[in-house]
Amino acid sequence: MNALRMHPDDSVAVLVRDLAPGDPVLLAEGEEPVTLARQAIPYGHKVALRPIRAGEPVIKYGERMGIATADIEPGEHVHVHNVRGLKPEERGVAVNG
Repeated sequence: MNALRMHPDDSVAVLVRDLAPGDPVLLAEGEEPVTLARQAIPYGHKVALRPIRAGEPVIKYGERMGIATADIEPGEHVHVHNVRGLKPEERGVAVNG
């Protein structure tokens, strides 16, 4: 196992070790890889488990954690270069407080 998916709806997993390009993304020992890493991704960062289109929410822990700013393919590094944070109105938080 080298990645954690915390909720079945998650579109990303958090890495528990560094991955090199071509490394399998394994969510559990003995299971088939979900995908292969497309580039080097450091420990603690996110990897896409499925395609995420530009403008779609990125789901982590079963919650929207950001919006994709570019198309993201399975196995790609998901970070500030392709995801932006949620605006208050996108989080359901009142804009004035």
